[in-house]
Amino acid sequence: MKKIITTPNAPAPIGPYNQATLVNDTLYISGQIPINPATGKLVEGDIKKETTQSMENLKAILTEAGMTFENVVKTSIFVKDMHQFAEINEAYGVYFNSDTAPARETVEVANLPKFVNVEISMIAIK
Repeated sequence: MKKIITTPNAPAPIGPYNQATLVNDTLYISGQIPINPATGKLVEGDIKKETTQSMENLKAILTEAGMTFENVVKTSIFVKDMHQFAEINEAYGVYFNSDTAPARETVEVANLPKFVNVEISMIAIK
C-alpha cells in the first residue's frame, strides 16, 4: 500500500511529485534542495550551509514518517561541482554514525532544480 508523506517542515514540491512515498516499510524521499521551508528562500553562498539545509529538509520528512537517519539505507547526492565534495561530505557526515552510514553515490551534474549546488534524496526502511 502506498502512502504519501508530507510535512510543512520541508519545502513543498516544485513539480508533479510528493516529498516522500511510503510503500510498506520503505520510504522513498524525493531529492531535497537547500530551500528553507520557513521562508521559502534558497540557502546560497556556502556549500556546507546548503548541504545542511538539504539534510534538515530530509530530517523533517523522516520525522514525519516516524523515522530517523538510522533508518536510511541509501542516499543519492547530486552536486554541481565535485570540487566541493569534501565540504559536502563534512556537512552530510554530521547526520550519520560512520559505522552504520547508508550506501551512497555522489554524482556531478550540469544543473539542478533552481540551479542549486546540491540535491540529496534518500531511501529508508522501518
